[in-house]
Amino acid sequence: LRAAVFSTGDELREPGAPLPEGCIHDSNRYTVAALLERLGAEVTDLGILPDRAEAVRDGLAAAAARHDIIVTSGGVSTGEEDHVKGAVQALGGLHFWRVAVRPGRPLAVGLAGGVPFVGLPGNPVAAMATLLMLVRPMVLKLSGADPAPPVARRVRAAFSFKKRPGRREWLRVRLRTAADGTVEAERFPNEGSGILTSMVWADGLADLPEEMPAVAEGDLVDVLPFESLLG
Repeated sequence: LRAAVFSTGDELREPGAPLPEGCIHDSNRYTVAALLERLGAEVTDLGILPDRAEAVRDGLAAAAARHDIIVTSGGVSTGEEDHVKGAVQALGGLHFWRVAVRPGRPLAVGLAGGVPFVGLPGNPVAAMATLLMLVRPMVLKLSGADPAPPVARRVRAAFSFKKRPGRREWLRVRLRTAADGTVEAERFPNEGSGILTSMVWADGLADLPEEMPAVAEGDLVDVLPFESLLG
C-alpha cells in the first residue's frame, strides 16, 4: 500500500531545528510513518503543509495522484487555520468527522481525489491511538489482508478511573506482576494527549467501552498490548 504522510501547521519545525516562540517539533510524521511501515505500507514522507487553504488542497491533490491512501495529522479541528477538512471536502468529501473517543475526537475520514483519506488529530498520543485502534483495520484491508481484531488481555486494574458514559476511552497502561502473582495494569498518571513519552512508557492501551462509567481498583479491564495492535 502506497501511503502519503503529511503533517500540517505553521508552528511545526523539524526535530532538532531551532524553535521560534510558539513553535514545536514535528514528531507525528515520524511516528505515523513508522507505524504505517510496521503495518506493511510503503510510506512517502511529504513533509509539513503550511496553514494555507490552497497549499493544503494542492498538496492533497498531488499526493492522491501517486498514492493509495493519504494520512495527515493536525488541521482537522475547528481553528481558523485548520484547513484540511475543507480541502478534503473540496477534493471529494468526508465520510465522517469527530468520533466519541478519547484521545482522538477530531478524527476525519473521507476521499481526496478518489483516494482514501485519514486526518489524524494533531496531538501525538491522539494521533498514535486513533491510528492503532481505528485506522489499522482500514490500512490492512486496503493492503489486501483480512484483519483480525487485536487480542486483548484481561487483567486487574491497579488504578481507579472515572470516565464519561457514551465515550470510548483508551488509557495508557503498563503491565506488572503484583505480589500475589496476578498481572495487573498500572495507569500513566497524566491523561494529556500531548505527552509522547507516555506511549514509550506504556505496554498498551486499556480499552474502556462506551457503557462503562468507571473503573475501580481491582476491576478487570481489557488491555490491548502494542504488539497485538502492530501485528
